[in-house]
Amino acid sequence: MQLAQVCSGSRATAVAAVLVFSTAALDAQEDWEITPQSEEALELGLQWLARNQGPEGNWESNDLGLVSMGALAFLAAGHLPGRGRYGEVVQKSLDYVIRNAKPSGLLNIADPQRDMYNHGLSAFVLGQAHGMTNDTRLGPVLDRALKLIASTQCEDGGWDYRAHRQAHGHDLSLAVMQAKALRSAADSGLEVPPETVELAIRSVRNYYRSQSGKRGNDDAAARAEPGQFTYDGGSATLAMAACGVVCLQEFGQNDDWRIPKNMDVIHAAVRKLKPGGRDGKVPFDGYTLYYVGQALYQVGGRHWRESYPILRDCLIASQVRDSAHPARNGLWLDGARVSGKPGDLYGTAAGCFILAVPNRYLPILQEARSKGDAEAVRTK
Repeated sequence: MQLAQVCSGSRATAVAAVLVFSTAALDAQEDWEITPQSEEALELGLQWLARNQGPEGNWESNDLGLVSMGALAFLAAGHLPGRGRYGEVVQKSLDYVIRNAKPSGLLNIADPQRDMYNHGLSAFVLGQAHGMTNDTRLGPVLDRALKLIASTQCEDGGWDYRAHRQAHGHDLSLAVMQAKALRSAADSGLEVPPETVELAIRSVRNYYRSQSGKRGNDDAAARAEPGQFTYDGGSATLAMAACGVVCLQEFGQNDDWRIPKNMDVIHAAVRKLKPGGRDGKVPFDGYTLYYVGQALYQVGGRHWRESYPILRDCLIASQVRDSAHPARNGLWLDGARVSGKPGDLYGTAAGCFILAVPNRYLPILQEARSKGDAEAVRTK
């Protein structure tokens, strides 16, 4: 949809000049994307999440971002709050996030150092729920959340860990959280400030570094050599390669020359994966898996067709299968950043999300992301 349809006056024109969303839908689900094994693994993962949720709906975590990931797993698999087998599970998780939203709009009740991590991830998931349900509570919460993202954007276009504005954003991992939140809100018909998007695009591009260390938004020399997105201009990880691609795609920059360079990095890493034992360790780690899967889907084409089956099958092979111990049966572990039950929540939710992506139930997955599939997002 065109964002101009949900805004008004000159402001609508300005926003539409930054992001234009096409009505072209991604090709319908293809036979190779989902297998009986992936459907079984997804269902086992959802069963684990449902069994282990707890009465508050938060899986023993006060990180609203992690709780939102739990809700996202079910939404991505087509389960809506209050309906069907998992309706209560989804409802409880969303209720937990909504009732803990602060009057300022901030979606974080944990360590302030996790302000914008939890805020961005939760706002993204609430935006998807807003586009899939008739819950009238979501609109006001999302409106305040979007205003907070705009007001805390740093002068260089990035974001800090804490919800406050300063001269320089901290790193790309924070930018991608806000990029997905902004895109999610736009897909659900909410207004996105054009100046926030324009400044963020410039910031994201500045995290790109060529092989010889060249940076900058339009360095002709950087185009001529390999390179990838970095954490803060220095550390070049697979996760950041995927995050940079996701940022640009969500902001409508699908023709950016940096995308194919990073997709080469991602494709090479996925091709090295080998199915392992059922130790619960997801491919790479939960965070990297989450963004690699999205980058592959959004860019589409040969990257999606060749790399997704590898990622999917390694994920299936690593899932814990232990019918003698139901508390573990069906889970995945984060494998890196989060431990204990919250880590199990994160790993399992990320695993379920990746297996559910081909269903295309989420509004954000129903827009084409690639010239290889259908033209969708264009920047004027």
